[in-house]
Amino acid sequence: MYDRLTKGDIEKMQREIDERKLVLRKELIAEVQEARAQGDLSENFEYYAAKRAKNQNESRIRYLERMIRTAHVIEERESADDEVAMNKRVEVYFPDDDETQVYRIVTTIRGNTLKGLISIDSPLGKALLHHRVGETVHVKVGEGGYDVEIRSISGAEDEDGDVIRSF
Repeated sequence: MYDRLTKGDIEKMQREIDERKLVLRKELIAEVQEARAQGDLSENFEYYAAKRAKNQNESRIRYLERMIRTAHVIEERESADDEVAMNKRVEVYFPDDDETQVYRIVTTIRGNTLKGLISIDSPLGKALLHHRVGETVHVKVGEGGYDVEIRSISGAEDEDGDVIRSF
């Protein structure tokens, strides 16, 4: 399956790759060499820890490069102020629970419900997209689903600080 990413997501991922290749890789290689120089590798915890950190960095680089290579780039289209769209915050009322939650609509790689980030590919994200304040939408889950009401929508905000999911 392809991840749906914006150009901004890809740029962030490329910056992380560059940082890991140009800065972190050199530091980790130096740590491995330093730990190796301490002698007997069979009981050298520092060597194994340094090797592990180096390998994790290389795995992360490969993961990000693969995501960029296989990504389906989506455009952030213009939307009305009262329409749910990418990067907008949406206040949603759940009548079954008599609760209100605020979510931000994001791409698949930045989805994190614990932080209020709902993916455009999640059932709730799909249901909310392109609807307006005051509308009640049905969220389809399996054979059933539930209804939610859109209470308010606030504009798109700066994306900096979002964490791209780890593997």
